[in-house]
Amino acid sequence: METLRVGEVDVAFERVGDGPPIVLAHGAGDDHRAWAPQLADLARDFTVIAWDEPGQGRSSDVPEGFGLGDYADCLAALTEAVAGEPAVVGGISWDGTIALELHRRHPDRVRALILADTYAGWRGSLPPVELRDRVDAAARQLDAADSGLPELPPGLFAADPPAETARLASAMAASTRPATLRRQLRAMADADLRDELPRIAVPTLLIWGALDARSPLRVANEFARAIPGAQLLVLEGAGHLSNLERPAAFTAAVRAFCLALPM
Repeated sequence: METLRVGEVDVAFERVGDGPPIVLAHGAGDDHRAWAPQLADLARDFTVIAWDEPGQGRSSDVPEGFGLGDYADCLAALTEAVAGEPAVVGGISWDGTIALELHRRHPDRVRALILADTYAGWRGSLPPVELRDRVDAAARQLDAADSGLPELPPGLFAADPPAETARLASAMAASTRPATLRRQLRAMADADLRDELPRIAVPTLLIWGALDARSPLRVANEFARAIPGAQLLVLEGAGHLSNLERPAAFTAAVRAFCLALPM
């Protein structure tokens, strides 16, 4: 792992491979290990940079008041310093929202977008009743984490994952910092980036699990209608963490999309 100092935050990241840069951002409560199935495979053709977002993994805690824009600014700084050129930026779940905010604040850092099982913020993608239920469920998860009994959010997988994937998900959950999750909860609950979708002018690939219970296909279709020229790939049999549940198909789609980008 390498580390980049961005303002008051140390951002840890893994860098593998050689070639055009791809920056991958994991979901809430996870770290760079969430991209383990993609890293070695994509490194055959690309420089792949997977961060531990601020407040997670080996990155440092974040200062009070750190919000969605600060996460996006850190991701922009990482892209500029490590990739050295506009990069393909991929985000799943919560970090797909960060990728949208990155595009809004720093479009010059983004060559293309890969948005997987994500949201235009919870306020931007969930009906009011579902938003309230999601916030309540997240609060219960945080209470469990505070008590030292972290639990996985419901609906991450469409079916029981392979044992290795289940162990990885549990290990990441066990290392989650409740203070970080609370900041993310506030940011996600308040975010509404629907107005950014039609402004996206870079090639965009949407990857969604067909059985995603947290960000259902309704959200994917809204993204596909709003983003000019967006491609939507639905992975059958996959849930919210589609890159872990259907890793080969997910990675193949990312590779094909990136190799087809204009030079």
